[in-house]
Amino acid sequence: MNMNSSGSPDVAGKPPFESAGAHTSPPPTVGPEAPPRRSRRFRVDVGTIVSAVALAQSLLLVSLGYWGSQRLVSNIGTSAHRAAHDRTEDKVLAFLTKAESVVGAIGSAPSLSPAGEHSERTAELLWTLLQQSPELDSVYVANENGQMLMALRYPVPAIRHIARGAEFTTETWQYKRPLGAELDAQQRFATQRIESFRSSYDPTRRSWFQQANKMQGPIWTQPYVFAAAQELGVTYALPSERRYTEGSPKALVVAGDVSLGRLSEFVRLFSSNGYGHSALLSADHKVLARSDLPGVLHQLDAPTGVLGTLHAQMHLHMATDGTPDGNGDSTFPFDFEGKRYLVQTSLIPSTGWELVSWVPEDMVLGDLRRAVLWGLLLALVFLALALFMSLKLSKLVTSPVENLSRIARRIGLLELDNLPREPSRVLEIQHLDQALDDSARSLKAFSKFVPVNVINQLVAEGHALAPSGSARRVTVMFTDVEGFTSISESLPIDVLVGMLTEYFNLATGVFARYGGVVDKFIGDGIMVLWGAPADMKDAEYRACLAALQLHAQMGELNSKWRARGLPEFRTRIGIHTGVVIAGVLGSNDRLSYTAFGDVINVASRIEGINKQLGTQTLMSEDTFAGLKGRLSTRRIEELVELRGRQTRMVLYELMKL
Repeated sequence: MNMNSSGSPDVAGKPPFESAGAHTSPPPTVGPEAPPRRSRRFRVDVGTIVSAVALAQSLLLVSLGYWGSQRLVSNIGTSAHRAAHDRTEDKVLAFLTKAESVVGAIGSAPSLSPAGEHSERTAELLWTLLQQSPELDSVYVANENGQMLMALRYPVPAIRHIARGAEFTTETWQYKRPLGAELDAQQRFATQRIESFRSSYDPTRRSWFQQANKMQGPIWTQPYVFAAAQELGVTYALPSERRYTEGSPKALVVAGDVSLGRLSEFVRLFSSNGYGHSALLSADHKVLARSDLPGVLHQLDAPTGVLGTLHAQMHLHMATDGTPDGNGDSTFPFDFEGKRYLVQTSLIPSTGWELVSWVPEDMVLGDLRRAVLWGLLLALVFLALALFMSLKLSKLVTSPVENLSRIARRIGLLELDNLPREPSRVLEIQHLDQALDDSARSLKAFSKFVPVNVINQLVAEGHALAPSGSARRVTVMFTDVEGFTSISESLPIDVLVGMLTEYFNLATGVFARYGGVVDKFIGDGIMVLWGAPADMKDAEYRACLAALQLHAQMGELNSKWRARGLPEFRTRIGIHTGVVIAGVLGSNDRLSYTAFGDVINVASRIEGINKQLGTQTLMSEDTFAGLKGRLSTRRIEELVELRGRQTRMVLYELMKL
């Protein structure tokens, strides 16, 4: 049943509706104003949820993978740099250890003496060990009397004898063949020529001699200029003591010289792979050797350039970490002239030197980071493809679900005609579609027995579908077919049912256009309400218009039936207006929207009095007052007595135009 109301007819003086067979203009919509639309909360669909979850998981995995890759790359770069640094450190330590072991071997020789009968054997020992120790530039032994015996390879291979006298020092140089020449053992020590001269050299005044005696243990000196080679270097000195047959014990010092040129060769090993540089710093932070500058250092200077910035950052880093200055290893990055460097430092314990190495981060990690970025790019591409596929796949579910939700909403509104089906390859969607179709067919069958439009309006207005009722002023119409009993006895059942169905379809259509709500069918009669369940203006006027329209259209229908040899239906109508109890009434499990009260009974009695008065449409005085003279009526002069009522009523007949 359609609850839409029809528009009002023209004002008095014009025909309220067109001639029989013409369509009537629908009156304006009747009922309460639509409730204000509530603001919709934020909602998302399944596809968005699936895509968001997939995207969040993928981004989390990609982010964690990228973060882990960056950490791994950084660790690899740091480890590779540290490995190169450690190789250089091992070389330096091995170099120094070899020098210490050679000096220690000399110091442990039983017949060690810089002068006297054992001096020749000592010279041979020094020369032999120097040949086997390319780390050392010279080895020597001196006593407290200022006598010294020295084997040196630079500036020339020689054995140097030093004897300190009261006024001057006598030096004797025995020049030897070059070290490494292919000669037998005796020829290697053969003297080529001898030179003697006076000098002011006093071994007992040298720092290596004094420090070794003072410490009474092995020492590495600070860098100084070698007297013979005139080159910067350091000395490893070891105190020793000998008791000779001719007198009291003699204090000896055995030493070996290492030039900074030798150290430079080792720090340059770090840069041989082309990645970075290294440097050795003395205990007082002077540069002993550095691989980023060519040549050999001839003076001690503070770090400059990248090494100077690095050195400042190194001590700042140690201070920040709480590491004692110059104590322990450290790893840190720093920036210099727009480049980022990885730095590794370590302490040489025996000398107090610092070994520092640095390498541009991009040289070590550039290829790895580019590989990681390419991997990230590929992961993002695959993520985009996966997201696209997830959206496509989710559409297989979300699109049918959205269509099914629209179908479900239509079913909820009891709009059950021409509902579409939703084909899908998803089994659950197929089941849901079939379930909704079954529900729609069941409700469609059920809707034939209930006032569907009434239910829709009650739900839209927020009424609870439970037993309830309220007082309403309504206009009630009862219709009846004159002589229906005789007609029904003269017709076959199927013909009679067909005629009734055609009659009811016409009548309900007319009532719906004028805002009437069919409450129930009573045999061949119909009970119609104006003003329930929704309030309605001009309910009396609309009910009368509907009555006139019904008579007009029944004229056309009766003409068709006459042509087919069928009897005519002559409709009698009774209309009354007043206050009734209207609402959802019935038991808890079986409800119906209806109205009851004296007004309902009076309207029924008014319809029945048509038979006695020979009229077709009668109305009460209350209904007549609501017309306000807009339709043609005739007053029934005598007061009419209605069955079951003690008081008589004034009735009016609605005249056809």
